Amino acid sequence: MTKILQEFKQFAMRGNVIDMAVGIIIGGAFGKIVSSIVGDIIMPAVGLLVGGVNFTDLKVVLKEAVMEGDQVITPAVSINYGNFIQVTLDFLIVAFAIFLLIKGINSLNRKKEEKPAAPATPPADVQLLTEIRDLLKEKK
Repeated sequence: MTKILQEFKQFAMRGNVIDMAVGIIIGGAFGKIVSSIVGDIIMPAVGLLVGGVNFTDLKVVLKEAVMEGDQVITPAVSINYGNFIQVTLDFLIVAFAIFLLIKGINSLNRKKEEKPAAPATPPADVQLLTEIRDLLKEKK
């Protein structure tokens, strides 16, 4: 049992796993920001353009709620396609942002590859032979 725990500890403390965990946490926070941008800024403007429609309220009611006074006995059954539109738009914005990020990283990597590499220094024996050749040329 302790061997399994030791192996798990080695696995969990690897750099890649920690980097992945940080990426997931940042991605979750980024997703919340995108959801807020879509829900609070973009969708109200789109709804206004199409006649004041709030997309999250769009639904097809399959069965009405059963009410007794102010109490709900059985809730309504509905297909909430407006919420689906909202979540799809969230996804598209996140996917586009990630696409732009990856595209930027790839262009930076290409620029690094395009830089001319410094000429490799010759081995020590070749340098020594070159110095000897140059000294012999000077003596003539």
